[in-house]
Amino acid sequence: MKKLIFPIVLMFASITVGLAQTDTEGCKDHALLTRMPGYYITECTQNYNQLDFYDSKGQDIKLEGNLTYAWYVFNLESGKTEPSYFQIIKNYSNAIIKIGGRKIYEDNNLGCYALNKNGKDYNIKVACTNNSDILLYVLEMEPMKQEITANEMLEALNKDGFISLNILFETGKSTIKTESMPVIDQVYQLMDLDKTLKISIEGHTDNVGDAASNKKLSTERAKSVMDALIIKGIDKTRLSYIGWGQEKPVADNRTDEGRAKNRRVEIIRKG
Repeated sequence: MKKLIFPIVLMFASITVGLAQTDTEGCKDHALLTRMPGYYITECTQNYNQLDFYDSKGQDIKLEGNLTYAWYVFNLESGKTEPSYFQIIKNYSNAIIKIGGRKIYEDNNLGCYALNKNGKDYNIKVACTNNSDILLYVLEMEPMKQEITANEMLEALNKDGFISLNILFETGKSTIKTESMPVIDQVYQLMDLDKTLKISIEGHTDNVGDAASNKKLSTERAKSVMDALIIKGIDKTRLSYIGWGQEKPVADNRTDEGRAKNRRVEIIRKG
């Protein structure tokens, strides 16, 4: 039997990219990995976020850290041969392993990898979609830093009537993660700054899973935030809660980035 032979392109930051001029403004390759030949970046983000990842058994897990995302589109006029899903995943797998990474999970159009580089831990996800488009996620593992303050929350509530918070919970549960307690502390200080303020705590999810279960989970999570504030000393008559589940998305649930934005807790001014 003849072996299937195809070119393996190792992707390192040192490779010169010929189509950079077609990239969306502000987008560039991650320092660890560059693109396959013939591709340009049509969309990119970089922020602290959650990533839907897969463990070695193919089970969905959620990771958090500094997430760099890029959407690569193949240029049909580049003169290059459009690669298959298999070739894309194989290329990225080989490149990541060559710089010290390891494979966590792979299927026909998706690969998940772990990498320790220069003392930092990374989780990398590669997904193929829309023929040969490539969605690349590089997550640098790091605890969330509390950046928003009570004063900023109050300003946002006075201006817009609501604020969206990134409060993290245990997967599939309503238990608030330890690293999100500083956010709860700031909400408490917000309530202490304006002792007449009344708020509704509203939970939201992405569309992964059953709609009824998502609504129940979002309700329980909103209640957990309310209970945490009551424990700190906020009068319960100033607080209410509701869970909307997946009913009110603010982003596209078809992408990891969109789903991460939809998993949120909102504080709504009620008085």
